[in-house]
Amino acid sequence: MNLGDVEREMARLDRLYRPVATAPVDVSNPDAMLTACTAIDRELAEINADGRAESLLRAAVAAYAEGDDLVRAAVRGLFDRYEWFRWGAHFAPDWTTAEELRARLIHFSARDQGADTRDELLGLRDLLTRARRLGIDPAPVLAEVAAMSSDADRYGMGSTRDLLLRHC
Repeated sequence: MNLGDVEREMARLDRLYRPVATAPVDVSNPDAMLTACTAIDRELAEINADGRAESLLRAAVAAYAEGDDLVRAAVRGLFDRYEWFRWGAHFAPDWTTAEELRARLIHFSARDQGADTRDELLGLRDLLTRARRLGIDPAPVLAEVAAMSSDADRYGMGSTRDLLLRHC
């Protein structure tokens, strides 16, 4: 799949995720929040986006990992442009290998801090905690992915490269 194909599919899935992501939720009522979360899960299942999104993530991650700086910048631009896809598309949570850790760290790098560095950092910490619990040393892959990451400080908390290197 070339980057043009990736972008077309990402735009299509972005349009599917948008109404789910932007539906109002009453955060003052815990029961309403639980109902809303259940409804979101149901809506995502109905649009059947998860399998297509994961396949697309794998294609984007492969392009990012194999590409040069221009390709990586283009992939980061796609994740920036298609925010609802970025919001909704994730790898399956049940990973157990160093190769899957690498794919998730490349996905982290490609999102380039998303809309909020703090949220991204929480996800990164969870990812690294799981890796260590599985007996996977994340340091080598953190260094590898940091080398392909952006060095732009987007939100005043350091670049994605810096964030990854801090966790080596």
